[in-house]
Amino acid sequence: MKQAGISAFNSSSRRSLAAVLLAGTAMTMAATPAFAQEAEADAPADDNVIIVSGIRGSLAKALDEKRNADSLVEVIQAEDIGKLPDQNLAEVLENITGVQITRTAGVGTGVQIRGTNDNRIEINGVGTVGSGTGRGGISFEDVPASIIAAVEVTKAPTAMTTEGSVGGTINLRTIRPLDLRDPLISFRAQGEYSELSKSITPRISGSFGQKWDVGDGEMGIVVSGNYSKLDSTSFRPRVDRDGGLVENRNATVVRGTSTQLPAARPAAQDFDFVGIQFLNQELENFKYETYNISGSLEWAPSDSLKFYFDGFYNDQTRRQESSRVQGSGVSSLLDFSVPTAFETVDFGTLDGVQLGSIQVASKGTLEATLAADDEDPNLRFSSDTGARLTTNTLFRGGAEFESGRFSARAELSRTDSKTTNPNLSTTVNFINPNGFALTRNQNENPTPFAYDFTGGALTFGINSASPTAPTTAQLLDPANVVLDAVTVGNNKTKNDETAARLDMSLELDDVTGFITSFDWGYRYNKSSTKFDQIRSTFGTGDIRQSPRGTLFADILVPGKSTFGDFDGRELAFRDFLVVDQGLAFSDQAGTLAKLQAALNSTPTGITRLAAGNPLLSDPVSDPGAFFDISETTNAVYGQLNFEFGPVRGNAGLRYVMTNITSLGNQITPGGVALVSTTGKYDELLPRVNLTADLSDQLVARASFGKDINRPDFNDLSTSVNFGTGPNNPVAIGNPGLAPETVTSYDASLSWYFAPAAVISVGVFHKKRKNLFVDQLDPPAVDINGFVDITPPCEGGGIYNPIPDRNVLSNIPGNGLCVGRLTKINDTGSTKQTGVEVAFQYDLSSFEDSIGFASGFGLAANYTYQKFSGGTATNNAAPRGRDIFNAINGIYNDNNFVTYSAVQGLLDFSKHAYNVTAFYEKYGLSARARYTWRSAFRTNDTAGGATLTSTFGFPVVTAARGQLNGSITYDLTDNINIGVEGVNLTKSKIEQYCVNDGALLCFQGLPDRRLTFGASIKF
Repeated sequence: MKQAGISAFNSSSRRSLAAVLLAGTAMTMAATPAFAQEAEADAPADDNVIIVSGIRGSLAKALDEKRNADSLVEVIQAEDIGKLPDQNLAEVLENITGVQITRTAGVGTGVQIRGTNDNRIEINGVGTVGSGTGRGGISFEDVPASIIAAVEVTKAPTAMTTEGSVGGTINLRTIRPLDLRDPLISFRAQGEYSELSKSITPRISGSFGQKWDVGDGEMGIVVSGNYSKLDSTSFRPRVDRDGGLVENRNATVVRGTSTQLPAARPAAQDFDFVGIQFLNQELENFKYETYNISGSLEWAPSDSLKFYFDGFYNDQTRRQESSRVQGSGVSSLLDFSVPTAFETVDFGTLDGVQLGSIQVASKGTLEATLAADDEDPNLRFSSDTGARLTTNTLFRGGAEFESGRFSARAELSRTDSKTTNPNLSTTVNFINPNGFALTRNQNENPTPFAYDFTGGALTFGINSASPTAPTTAQLLDPANVVLDAVTVGNNKTKNDETAARLDMSLELDDVTGFITSFDWGYRYNKSSTKFDQIRSTFGTGDIRQSPRGTLFADILVPGKSTFGDFDGRELAFRDFLVVDQGLAFSDQAGTLAKLQAALNSTPTGITRLAAGNPLLSDPVSDPGAFFDISETTNAVYGQLNFEFGPVRGNAGLRYVMTNITSLGNQITPGGVALVSTTGKYDELLPRVNLTADLSDQLVARASFGKDINRPDFNDLSTSVNFGTGPNNPVAIGNPGLAPETVTSYDASLSWYFAPAAVISVGVFHKKRKNLFVDQLDPPAVDINGFVDITPPCEGGGIYNPIPDRNVLSNIPGNGLCVGRLTKINDTGSTKQTGVEVAFQYDLSSFEDSIGFASGFGLAANYTYQKFSGGTATNNAAPRGRDIFNAINGIYNDNNFVTYSAVQGLLDFSKHAYNVTAFYEKYGLSARARYTWRSAFRTNDTAGGATLTSTFGFPVVTAARGQLNGSITYDLTDNINIGVEGVNLTKSKIEQYCVNDGALLCFQGLPDRRLTFGASIKF
């Protein structure tokens, strides 16, 4: 059956589809670009099947696809059934030129294509929806690589390509039943060992496929399933230095109308220095349990008609069992605690302005002093016990029809995601029996700390040399902790997308000369997201409503004491108590009831309970945070496909109309008001792709296209979600956000200098308008480091009634002004330019002369990119602005200089490369892949830090490389065994505040994981 035009929608070559999906036609470790092409319609079906196996065959076929391409699509395909090069789909995509990834606890979760996270994710060409309220599509950790036959990334779209991406469209393809040559039965069983979690978890997958002759046609079915568990851990130490300025002993400090004389700073030196503001030791642990099943049914009653139906189901539980041990109230000692060692930190430049250098504390102790405070520094133990329970479904059904020159495809699809987020997180304060007595109503007292950052690591813990240091027994005694905060919730998010499309094509190759066909079509799409916050919180600084741990001792357990396992550090918090995390997940109601009973027994709890207003109620829906947003799009397109001489390609237009309705609640003095806002816009998107065969070995390509990137749904919401942390800003939606537009240009030249070998160089340029940028409006900070505690926050920020004020006010209680975070459109244009280089070669053609060595091969790619432009800036936060001004001798905030920098593109690395060495011969297949990316700015920080804590600017994640590898061996033609490793060299993550290499603020120490197992196929 002819598929001219329609085949481009699948972004795959019909001529080799069976090989693509069954045997694999692309390199398993380093993808080479492949491109969509039209079918050779008259070739018999059996001739279309090209059987290849292993890496070398995959390389040869991938290069053949590239040379016959019309539009830029890069592909990674399974070397065998259920055998993509990595277990995680984000890790798989990292093999592609121009793709970098980010990780959570060592697991790939985010993908940047050409420096952006704004990409579209599809399964078999159908858009997916995620578990949150953004537009990122299905989470990569939700889909196991074992049920995916191929992954393709479209970097240069055609008019037929659905809009909505900046970097590219990622399509996850499953096996197509009618492309099976033989019956398919495969099974794979593996175990994964996580070094830091000290656990082994199972991975089991299987596939079944069969094709039958039915009358004059044929029918086929494929079903694939997977069950897997994953236990991933990372250690994340965090040290905050914002608000840590100690001015020199000769400086007179003025804040507003208040003056601080040098005598008030006994720790002052002859020079300004930055001390410690906050310590946080986080053990981040995620436990995944995933069930997946996908199936496809195809029926072709004749050569001119085919029906198909696809189904995909995912059920994932992702439990978080993380803990944070915090040295809080440290800022109270800034003017009284003298470090024993300093280091010079150069903050570099911001937008060409030199910030300068300052001394920063690098080693010392933090001891309590009554001259400063009788309750600080204090020790807190937090248990972050949340979960994400997500089910995803996707259904696609349609028909392909052909009659003469005309072909058409009609398709209906539906995808949805339902997520529940059970959460029971707690904080207990340690009451040091060796510290100062509780003379007031505070629920904390001092514990001595020591810190040492001189070895390039953020290490801190109990100062065991102090006479007030608690013993292990005291730290683990429930009588020495009190309940300080509880958050219990059960948030619900529902996302869905319904689409219908009709694609048609008319062949014109022998009618109009160089125009081979005309494609046109229509697509309808309706998307919606609904969020309901179901929550109850408790937080206090008052001992009269903080029950002792003895009242809930049966649910207190020692926290994990393995924080030094990654790098052998000696200085760490190892002994602490947390509410049982497993119990908080498996029996949330029972755990909550015990905490409520303990709270109700306190003096304040008794009074509140009698008044019908308990300290901690059962979770209920928060009307102020609810929103329901729907979006409808209608798109039409037309595209001419042409070929003249050595040049072929396509040119077309896509016109998109979008209507959006946002329904949310706003809190008013009179109660809750339902607010509905609407908006609409339309875009015309021209797209052109050209390919020229300059010689038998040289292929040149060029493309031009325009696309749009719509704002995340939560960024359009009028509702407000108040957090529980006193330093966390409140995000305020902006229903007036316009979509970002991106205009892209691509050009490349590929030289196929030998069989299964290529050197390619490509350049790209993007012009982006209406870039989405975060803007922080921080609260004012007085000379004592305190913020306003009453609305309407005239000095800046927004009033949050929930958090305990902690050290941000000298008046105990809840409620204070926090930062206001809003997303806006950058009014300037951002330009992005890059170069991509790829190399691929193996020695298979020298088998007769070098024997076993002919199994070696190499694949590598490199990406360089830069950006410029933009006008929206980040400004230094108050607890950072003082440091930059002190460097220049300014200590009066009436004279402060405002420091700012254009935010630009986040998660954007200037340089990145990927090198894969492989060997395949005599049934042995081995590969080692090293991936590296240069430093990049990001808002993804450790331990919940926000722009307020990072001086007002995104942090910089330092350059990092990671080594993965695998070895497999064919015991027989049907049985294979192997072992794979992730992060073999235990590469760590470092994040710096303000600029790369400036002030080390956060570290990530992720897992090394090993997978072993066997596969059987028939």
